[in-house]
Amino acid sequence: MRDNSLRLGMFLVVAATLFAGLSACAPVAPPTLPVTPAPLSPITPTPPLPLAPSPTTDCLTLAGQIEGDSLSSQHLADVLKFLVYLPPCYSENSDQRYPVLYLLHGQAYADNQWVHLGAPAAADRLIAAGESPPFMIVMPYDPSWKQPKEYGFGQALTDELIPYVAAHYRTLPDREQRAVGGLSRGAGWAIHLGLTRPDLFGALGAHSPVVFWSDSSRIDNWLAAIPSESLPRIYLDIGENDRELETALWLEELLNRQNIPHEWHLYPGYHDEAYWQAHVEEYLRWYANGWKVER
Repeated sequence: MRDNSLRLGMFLVVAATLFAGLSACAPVAPPTLPVTPAPLSPITPTPPLPLAPSPTTDCLTLAGQIEGDSLSSQHLADVLKFLVYLPPCYSENSDQRYPVLYLLHGQAYADNQWVHLGAPAAADRLIAAGESPPFMIVMPYDPSWKQPKEYGFGQALTDELIPYVAAHYRTLPDREQRAVGGLSRGAGWAIHLGLTRPDLFGALGAHSPVVFWSDSSRIDNWLAAIPSESLPRIYLDIGENDRELETALWLEELLNRQNIPHEWHLYPGYHDEAYWQAHVEEYLRWYANGWKVER
């Protein structure tokens, strides 16, 4: 009995000692194992959204611009007024120069006659279709009924208007890139200017011409005086019922007699705007055929 009590007492002492030792120790956290991160999936960048296309316009498909201008003249009692047709892309292509066509109106009309006959609109169509290089049209106003030797419109055009246009607009300066044409009285002016100043004009068009009586006896000599290499291209047309038909036939026979190259057309029609309007695009195509594109 005494041995059992002794064993029990020794057990209790040992247990108490172990319990006290455990109580005195701070709890120990379990060791932290190193963590290897899972590999990341590759990221494919999202492509940027395409930009909305900028609105672009082919300016050659747009209409050209018409503006009025004038200059003081030493040869006229009043200022010389004129309209200028600027082809499509004139503003956009600021380094480009252009051929220029001087178109003269008929008697009792004004500088806008070629506009309402459709010359600028026809130019727009030819340029947009690629049938013509872009070109300018200058349409001066001649209010007089006088003959060339009686007043200074011709000198104002050659000595003042052409230099003014060259200085204020981007024209090509050589004669091959400059033409003069007109209808009725304006055709008389085209003949006068084209044959007396072949150094300025590489082409002249006379549409239903009314030849100035003061010029009629001189045209033969003018033609003979021009060297063959300096002759302008010449276009002549008239309606078969035109009251000026006899004059046009005389002029065409004169050109043939001197073997002067020219283009001649006798069409149905009268001396009126319906006739000129029907042929205006043909006229412009002929003028443009003599020009090349330069930039």
